[in-house]
Amino acid sequence: MREYDLKQLIDNQSHRISKIIDFQERKILNKQAADWQEVEGHLQKSRHNLRFIQENIKLKFFDWAITGCYYACYHAAIALIQTRGYSSKNHLATLCILIQEFYNNGLTKEDIELLSNFLDYKDILFYVQSKNKREEATYSTKLLFNKQEAQDLRFKAIMFVNRVEEIIKKA
Repeated sequence: MREYDLKQLIDNQSHRISKIIDFQERKILNKQAADWQEVEGHLQKSRHNLRFIQENIKLKFFDWAITGCYYACYHAAIALIQTRGYSSKNHLATLCILIQEFYNNGLTKEDIELLSNFLDYKDILFYVQSKNKREEATYSTKLLFNKQEAQDLRFKAIMFVNRVEEIIKKA
């Protein structure tokens, strides 16, 4: 996803809502009661993927480490949207709900006081960038990802997962 497309999702609420409605009509995104066992399961999967990343860096499988970074974040994102009663079968649908429910855009004064509980632009941008890197690592024939790149992405993935866990604890 290009940064321009992400900005459209963030800044254009009617565009974002129409996408959410489309995903719901196609049964890609569902509204349900929050399933806290599923939330916990996805958080465990995130942590599992973070360990997978570490091992792949040691073994110099940097492309798989990068792929693991995205999936650690994706499972954390699914856990987060499930706290609001959504289940998703699509990466873009998940992103739309992340923005709709957790991004600090157009908030009231009371919401502003709670900003520490919401994702900011850097969190959302990282989620999208990790997805782009995952696609490059998974689908391209490029083998030469370097250790520093994988370690940097791993650190950001850890920060993202930790941030999501903080939000969920306060939910």
